[in-house]
Amino acid sequence: MRITKLTTYRVAPRWLFLKIETDEGIVGWGEPVIEGKARTVEAAVHELSHYVIGQNPMRINDLWQTMYRGGFYRGGPILMSAIAGIDHALWDIKGKALGVPVYELLGGLVRDRMKAYSWVGGDRPADVITGIRTLMEIGFDTFKMNGTEELGIIDSANKVDKAVSRIAEIRETFGSTIEFGIDFHGRVAAPMAKVLLRELEPFRPLFVEEPVLAEQAEYYRRLAETTSIPLAAGERMFSRFEFKRVFSDGGIAIAQPDLSHAGGITECLKIASMAEAYDVAFAPHCPLGPIALAACLQVDFVSYNAVLQEQSMGIHYNQGAELLDYVVNREDFRIRDGYFAPLRKPGLGVEIDEDVVIAASKNAPDWRNPLWHHADGSVAEW
Repeated sequence: MRITKLTTYRVAPRWLFLKIETDEGIVGWGEPVIEGKARTVEAAVHELSHYVIGQNPMRINDLWQTMYRGGFYRGGPILMSAIAGIDHALWDIKGKALGVPVYELLGGLVRDRMKAYSWVGGDRPADVITGIRTLMEIGFDTFKMNGTEELGIIDSANKVDKAVSRIAEIRETFGSTIEFGIDFHGRVAAPMAKVLLRELEPFRPLFVEEPVLAEQAEYYRRLAETTSIPLAAGERMFSRFEFKRVFSDGGIAIAQPDLSHAGGITECLKIASMAEAYDVAFAPHCPLGPIALAACLQVDFVSYNAVLQEQSMGIHYNQGAELLDYVVNREDFRIRDGYFAPLRKPGLGVEIDEDVVIAASKNAPDWRNPLWHHADGSVAEW
């Protein structure tokens, strides 16, 4: 079997799909994307295509190493996201060729179901009580929300009080009937992270995500020593080599690599295994599309330390399309009692409606994240 063609499709709301064809008619799908940089990643995918066209798609490890090491410059969000999508599609082809789900190729199931959680609220924290109640009615009991709006390196007691009061209201309303994580989203610098973690501790959040930016990872251990709240990070870390330093330094309790950003299934399986060696949980970042989610689930179901799976059904970013709009086998992604079941179809387990994808790609939007500013006019972290 040989790879004959790579085709990319940008689609709403902010996703990029990749189709890889072979001379035996077996097709694989991947999702290589950086939110807001879909065109850039798309160009990188096609630049990498000369490494894979004409090659045997079953040699996934060899192709991965060739794409990673063959161009001298390596790593970073764009190149690793391009590799990730190609990697998804190669695993999809191999599973289909052998007639089994990818998790069977990775050693088989380590669990029978995978806990899902749902985003609630939007970019700016707002009233999330109604949103939580609505999601509880369809079976969710675990959530994540933004913790703050713009926050300076040093900021006011008023902003701290607003952030804390919102979390207090959630715990007062629902008690311990739900669990929730709080995403600092890299908006919080180390001095204010220490303050917020102390103030939030009585409300026992499930985790605090990106307590500081990944480039300030040396603070993870220092912050962890001041709080009992588990710290989570990893969506802006793109290889096992970045995670290696964080794991050895200590500090994070939950690793959150994104399988569309951090080299795909091949790389994130290694990151999950590294995390397990350090007694760190695994919870892939995935506010993306159905192929990315399917890839995440393949790794979740073979990783002993996988604890939570993010998914984007109903997320505020989904303007113009929803998670399952491009999927034929939607029932396979149904969440029951807050859990995903293993995807049983061969390959990644997602059947893409190619006609819908092609039609959607003709008018794909160029999504950009908001650009925020502080009161003094300086750029704020979004």
